[in-house]
Amino acid sequence: MNSPKRTSLLRFTTAGSVDDGKSTLIGRLLYDTHAVFEDQLATIQRLSDRRGSEHLDLSLLTDGLKAEREQGITIDVAYRYFSTAKRKFIIADTPGHFEYTRNMVTGASTADVALILIDARKGVVEQTRRHSVLSAMLGLHHLVVCVNKMDLVDFSQERFESVVHAFEQMAEGTLETPRSYIPISALLGENVATSSGQMPWYTGPSLIDTLENIDTGQPEKKNDFYLPVQTIIHPRDQMSHDFRGYAGRIASGTIRIGDAIHVLPTLERSTVQSIRVGNSELESATAGMSVCLTLTNELDVSRGSILTSDTARIRTSDCVEATLCWLGNAPQQDQVPYRMVHCNKTLSISRIRVTSKIQLTEMHRAEATETLAKNDIAHITLSLPFAVAYAGFAHSKTLGSFVLVDPRDNNTVAAGILH
Repeated sequence: MNSPKRTSLLRFTTAGSVDDGKSTLIGRLLYDTHAVFEDQLATIQRLSDRRGSEHLDLSLLTDGLKAEREQGITIDVAYRYFSTAKRKFIIADTPGHFEYTRNMVTGASTADVALILIDARKGVVEQTRRHSVLSAMLGLHHLVVCVNKMDLVDFSQERFESVVHAFEQMAEGTLETPRSYIPISALLGENVATSSGQMPWYTGPSLIDTLENIDTGQPEKKNDFYLPVQTIIHPRDQMSHDFRGYAGRIASGTIRIGDAIHVLPTLERSTVQSIRVGNSELESATAGMSVCLTLTNELDVSRGSILTSDTARIRTSDCVEATLCWLGNAPQQDQVPYRMVHCNKTLSISRIRVTSKIQLTEMHRAEATETLAKNDIAHITLSLPFAVAYAGFAHSKTLGSFVLVDPRDNNTVAAGILH
């Protein structure tokens, strides 16, 4: 059997309730993949001894903030890095408490996979549902459900299967995301990097094996070509006064010299004349590359325009529907002219209308309210001063996502996905 296609880099986020062992698990992943320096390890050993810990307290590798250590919880999003012989990884370590739901959304927004931790003693709890639904809503490709602290339930197969059954019942009808289940002990390293000798009844892969072989599919390289224009390059010097290039980062697809493209939202058409990266000219370029394109004829292109190979999945409207997570400490205020930042374009919002709030514990819509407060997630309608071109988030994360900025202090107050 051929192994699944894998990207060389996997981004994943950790989520779960408070004290489910996320920090310990991340510390274990770093430790077992030799991503910990000797001086760090020595310091952690001293602190563990001072606390009278029976085992090396690997949570100290991630809980670096003083406030976190004092409370014994993680209150920010921290990014960690490690690699194996097969793959490189970036972890977004997110907090578990309800008050930090917005942090979980931030960490999951760029991830491919969500690692959901469940305490084997407590089973599925409210935060399990909240984080699982949010992960699915944000389009993550896979859920890896780790039933942790199996050492505290005598490595019981019956208890593991009970937790899996409860999760499947919770997920029925609400989660379509593919998922894997692994019984682990982050403290002891059971089923993390290698198979567990304490749970011979589990014959599936370890956590590392699972993460190494998850196929994210890289759909952005297979989709239609999209390039949100960041800037127009038009030198004023005598040598290149006729040059006009359109620069930006390719959001998806592949572009080649001679390809026909459309400019949105004007719907003008042209053909790619050249593809430049720095001083080099290329025959083609693909998703993730920052390029400068020249076209065979001059068009009405400006910052925020979108160059694309196909308009079939693109919509253009001055009234859009979205799901929004309010990130700001202050609640939404109707009199504030919030700014929407979407695909390098910034525009003032005429109106934010909340159609319903999402109650993640039961996954139903509550009655609409006038304003949003911190951590609220809601379905909204945005009225814009002019039409913008966009795609649904399920098709393109770049064209289907946006943030709202408070013009008074330039702070980001909300993040949303377009439908």
